[in-house]
Amino acid sequence: MDKTAAWQQLKQARSIVVKVGTSTLTHETGNLNLMRMEHLVRQLVDLKNQDRQVILVTSAAIGAGMGRLGIRQRPKEIPAKQALAAIGQGILMQTYEKLFSEYGTAVAQVLLTKDDVADRSRYLNARNTLKKILEYGAVPIINENDTVTFDEIKVGDNDTLAAMVAGLVDADLLVLLSDIDGLYTADPRKNPDARLIPLVEEITAEIEALAGDPGSKFGSGGMMTKIAAARIAVTQGIPMVLTNGAADNCLQFLNKTSGEAGSGTLFLARQHPLGSRKGWLAFSTRRAGSLFVDQGAADAIVKKGKSLLPKGISRVEGKFSRGAVVEVLSEERVIARGITNYSSEDIGRIMGRHSHEIDSILGQGHEEEVIHRDNLSLWL
Repeated sequence: MDKTAAWQQLKQARSIVVKVGTSTLTHETGNLNLMRMEHLVRQLVDLKNQDRQVILVTSAAIGAGMGRLGIRQRPKEIPAKQALAAIGQGILMQTYEKLFSEYGTAVAQVLLTKDDVADRSRYLNARNTLKKILEYGAVPIINENDTVTFDEIKVGDNDTLAAMVAGLVDADLLVLLSDIDGLYTADPRKNPDARLIPLVEEITAEIEALAGDPGSKFGSGGMMTKIAAARIAVTQGIPMVLTNGAADNCLQFLNKTSGEAGSGTLFLARQHPLGSRKGWLAFSTRRAGSLFVDQGAADAIVKKGKSLLPKGISRVEGKFSRGAVVEVLSEERVIARGITNYSSEDIGRIMGRHSHEIDSILGQGHEEEVIHRDNLSLWL
């Protein structure tokens, strides 16, 4: 697809999720970069004044806490991070409230954890709440609830959180504002021959291999998390732009009237996206175990849209009950995620067998499919 035409289509986006990272929002000292925050808020309000819906996913709570206390090195201990997040979150929201109010715009703080999106009822409640906030004309400002989260309930990084939020509200566009201009053929800080990639039509293994190490001392993300966020977004039919949040008018590409492309990297949305429910199933749920399948089963699932039958399962990992969400892997690569009709114990007894043998092994009244295609969401 022509890159200029692809960028120009973004002007039609009416619902936009913008994520801004810690390195963009803070100085090297960890203190908030007020000039950059004011400039970002002005651009977001301008988009809202064009009758667009805007959601901001923000980092920097821990960084703001570090700056207030004069701590220069991001701690590794979870209690220290949580304490700094508790201190910094209030500072962060107070600053946003002040800046947005200068333009007559209300804001709403929303703190999320993995459980808020993994549980279907809580997912729908969060979705309805965010949509109502937008109806009221306020701007939701979302952060992970770092004060209470730990590894088991942590989304992990705000790039992933932003992609989940974009799917949650059926956004038209996800924008990640970072401290780099976009995706490069190599790390531009180390390789002077690195070239910016303006358009990614498909996230291939080669694209994923371009990911580098996590970046700044105040942030938690890196190019790896940004490509992972892009996969979540584009698989759900949402294009994603990665651009430099420090650049003047970094969101100006949404208002361009000329025939030029924007600055950064545009990841195109998949032509046949997952629906809302399957998007939630693929990316927001908590995995309880894994099923390994042979090539025939993988082809049936990926190429033909078939259900997963016991015959194609070669190995089961984890201990789970009927109704759990499990990953489906082929040659050690995740190809799908789905809701199983069987417990791990029962799958262990019927794997490799034909469906008509299930009743003789487990008794009468069981489904033919281990995972029905309606409850199976592809990752490829």
